[in-house]
Amino acid sequence: MSTRFKPKYNIKKGDSVIVISGEGKAQKNDKGVYDYKPRKVLEVILEKGRVLVEGVNIVTKHTKPTSQNTKGGIVKKEAPIAISNVMLWDAKAGAPAKVKRTRENGKLVRISKKSGEVIK
Repeated sequence: MSTRFKPKYNIKKGDSVIVISGEGKAQKNDKGVYDYKPRKVLEVILEKGRVLVEGVNIVTKHTKPTSQNTKGGIVKKEAPIAISNVMLWDAKAGAPAKVKRTRENGKLVRISKKSGEVIK
């Protein structure tokens, strides 16, 4: 990604999103299994254009025993996916929705195109 301009995304930490595409199509890992089940965004990585979504793209990490972690073993955790593979969930419409940004009282707010509601 270019470092000249800071990218602007409509997804923020704590939003509800659904996975609309990805490796899960063939393996039924991410997209096929969730069938429009909204998930929570744990982190947005602006520099790389990726998001960390709860329960999506689970990877296994093998850890050695250390002084902090005396057990070691296999740890399952979420890995980031591309921000273009998720879509914001509109709770009022009960469906994924595109987002438009407008100014209200001098503040930039996100509005769902499907229901017209302001996204908090």
